[in-house]
Amino acid sequence: MSDKGIGFNRTIFLNWLDATADIRAQTSELSSLRDGIKEIVGRDITCIDAIRKSVDVIVNIWHKSAEANSGLHTQALELLPTISITERVWLHYGLTLLYYPFFRQTTAILGQFARTGEPITRQIVKSRLSAEIGHLGSLNRSSERVVASLVSWGALEHQKKGNVYTPQLKKYKTANTNLQSWLLACALSSHPSDQLPFADLIRLPELFPFQITINLDAFRANPKLSVQRQGMWDMVELRT
Repeated sequence: MSDKGIGFNRTIFLNWLDATADIRAQTSELSSLRDGIKEIVGRDITCIDAIRKSVDVIVNIWHKSAEANSGLHTQALELLPTISITERVWLHYGLTLLYYPFFRQTTAILGQFARTGEPITRQIVKSRLSAEIGHLGSLNRSSERVVASLVSWGALEHQKKGNVYTPQLKKYKTANTNLQSWLLACALSSHPSDQLPFADLIRLPELFPFQITINLDAFRANPKLSVQRQGMWDMVELRT
C-alpha cells in the first residue's frame, strides 16, 4: 500500500458525518456537498488546511465511496431515511470500509486485540500495522486519526490512565436486517477475499463494534449478495 492509499488523515467526528448524511440526501452535486460540509466542519475548527483535509475525507466517505461500489453506495442512500439517527453509524462505518482499505486494516487489528482482551494503545496499533503493510510515512498519523475517530463514534473508549483504549464490543445494535446485511456486504466488498463463509463473515474482527444477529435466510434477501453451498460451508460473494 502506498502512502497515498492510506488517506485517512483527519479525525472525523460523528456529528459531522450525521450532518453530511442529511446534506447528501438532498444533493449529489459535489460542489454543493463540499460547501455544506465545509460549513459544518468550520463550526468546530478554524485552520483552513485542516478544514479542507477534513472535508476531503468526509466527501470520500459519503460521495466517492460510490467509486468503490456504486450499488452499496446507492443502498446506503436508500436506507438512510428508514433508520434512526443512532443507527446512522452503521452507514458511516460501512461507507468508510468501502473507501478506505486502511480503515479496514486498522479496525481489524483493533477487533483482534478485542478478542484477546489485551490492552490497546496507539503504539501497539501502529506496530501491528507497520508489520502488516510496512513503515509508511503517513501510517502513524493516520492510525491515530482512525483511533480518534472511532472514539468519537463510540466504538472505542479512551481510558486516560495509561493511555489505553477499550473496544466497545457489539455496542451498535439494530433490529433492521437490511441494515445488518448491508454492512456485511460492505465488509465483504472491502475484504481481500472475493468470498467468505457466512459464519466467518459475521465474525470479521473489523466488525467488532456491531452486534450481528441476522440469520442466513434474511441475509439471502440482499440482492447484492450471492450465497452458495460449498461442502460444509455457505459461501458468500458479491453479485457483479
